[in-house]
Amino acid sequence: MLKIGIIGLGFMGKMHATAYRQLQSVLDFKVTAVADTDRERADQTAKILEAKAYYSPLELIDTADVNTVDICLPTWLHYDYASKALSKGFNIFVEKPLCLNSKEAYELAKQAEEMNVFSQVGQCLRFWTEYEYLKSVTEEGVYGKMKHLKLRRLSPRPGWGSNNWLLNENMSGGATLDLQIHDVDFALYLFGKPRKVTTFMNPTGEKFASIVSELKYKDFTVITEGSWDYPSSFPFEMSYIAAFEKATIVFSSLHGLHVYPEQGDSFCPELKKESMAQSDAGGNISDLGGYYNELYYFIDCINKDIPPVKAPLLAGAEAVELIEIQKLNRSYDF
Repeated sequence: MLKIGIIGLGFMGKMHATAYRQLQSVLDFKVTAVADTDRERADQTAKILEAKAYYSPLELIDTADVNTVDICLPTWLHYDYASKALSKGFNIFVEKPLCLNSKEAYELAKQAEEMNVFSQVGQCLRFWTEYEYLKSVTEEGVYGKMKHLKLRRLSPRPGWGSNNWLLNENMSGGATLDLQIHDVDFALYLFGKPRKVTTFMNPTGEKFASIVSELKYKDFTVITEGSWDYPSSFPFEMSYIAAFEKATIVFSSLHGLHVYPEQGDSFCPELKKESMAQSDAGGNISDLGGYYNELYYFIDCINKDIPPVKAPLLAGAEAVELIEIQKLNRSYDF
């Protein structure tokens, strides 16, 4: 039986815990252990999931009854504990960004391959229903060729991390690595590596708090915009505008999904959503959405003995590497 241990019970760990509670009724697995240095938080989550509480990541890895570890720790801790879990032969799910730098990220991907375990990175846009829709119509050529794409992610300042670790670039990588990596990864998922990258940054307050990047491909351009330089009252929004030859598709997490054809009336596609459950984890988003879908996929793959290929660790490493290129804050040709 698949036995999962969750390491780190902050915003993302709570999101995952909520998703696992939903998934227990449809998939064969059990969360057997949770770990957090906040003993009260660990005890509360363990009680909800009927799991055993541990008070350090290493204690869970070394002693818990698990064969799979879900790492939701702050980014700067990902490499050490993911590597330790892999050395024990555990399957791993690692939240995005995979690591604080591409060197560690590629090393982790290589280690997972050598250990021959199941592994996945939490690049959740690959599993978000409205982004899956964009992926499918792009690949199937439903509206012709892509002309240009704009991906945007705007957030209030991330004050929900313990001791404000998200605002410490040495721990989180700043807005580029923690926030904009979602859209950068999705561009890589859709089209692969761009031919040229040009980045513009406006550091106001926290370093790299606002970023716009231009990713040039052969016949079109992708613009990614990300910022977390907004007050707590500002609503989080992820969005895209995709212009094709025969239609433009617009999505906003605040206003929904709309298709505007070159001929005929606009419409809202009907998309199947596996879970509309909400989480009170306290971050910038509450809909389980892609978090539910990515964990469903990961568990289902393991149960069917099929390697997860939709969000492999190698893809997580490539996204971190492209973010590092963006941080050079200049034009870069591949």
